Amino acid sequence: MKNFLLTSVFLVGLSGIASAADAVVLEPSPEILPAGFAWTGGYVGLQAGYGWGDGELLADVAAAPADIDGWLGGVYAGYNHQLANNIVVGIDADIAWSGVDGIGQVILLGFPVPGGGIDYELNWTGAVRAKLGYAVDRFLPYIAGGVAFAGADATLLGNGTPFQEFSDTLVGWTVGVGVEYAITDKLLARAEYRYTDYGDLDFSGLGSTTGSFGFKTNDVRFGVAYKF
Repeated sequence: MKNFLLTSVFLVGLSGIASAADAVVLEPSPEILPAGFAWTGGYVGLQAGYGWGDGELLADVAAAPADIDGWLGGVYAGYNHQLANNIVVGIDADIAWSGVDGIGQVILLGFPVPGGGIDYELNWTGAVRAKLGYAVDRFLPYIAGGVAFAGADATLLGNGTPFQEFSDTLVGWTVGVGVEYAITDKLLARAEYRYTDYGDLDFSGLGSTTGSFGFKTNDVRFGVAYKF
């Protein structure tokens, strides 16, 4: 009888220890969430900057190189998606008013034409670009490239007076680098550099002369966007 009581007490004790162990094992551990800012989402913002570059006349017997520059400003929008390894892919589109322009001296058969000039103007610019970046918490350095557009004019001048204008919407390409910073969870700041070749504005009607006007720019742009 004594042995039976001792055995019973021993089994009850083991049962209690097992129950306590089960309670410890079954207790849920706190979930560990990834730290840092999440870049996934859409955004829309305002941008401003400064552009400089080259205007050129591409023709067999004539040239008119020009330094072009000016301010620009507009809007942009896009979408970012952050992968598990912190790589960020996205798409970005923008359109901007442009004051980039400049006048080049006409050179015919190697000699300057007295009073002859060409006024190169970019009236507006736009682009649709793919983005690839790497998120470092609230910093996002990136590269971007894609298709560029511009409304361009080239005006022939005689002694400073316009006498013939050529206009067209150009399609070219652009590539650049930049960095974005999340000031808050909803407010994003951006700084970037771009190189853009807008392509050529073809012309004819100058006697037997035909050719094109080329536009290439470097831009430094700054922006602030709201993230959805």
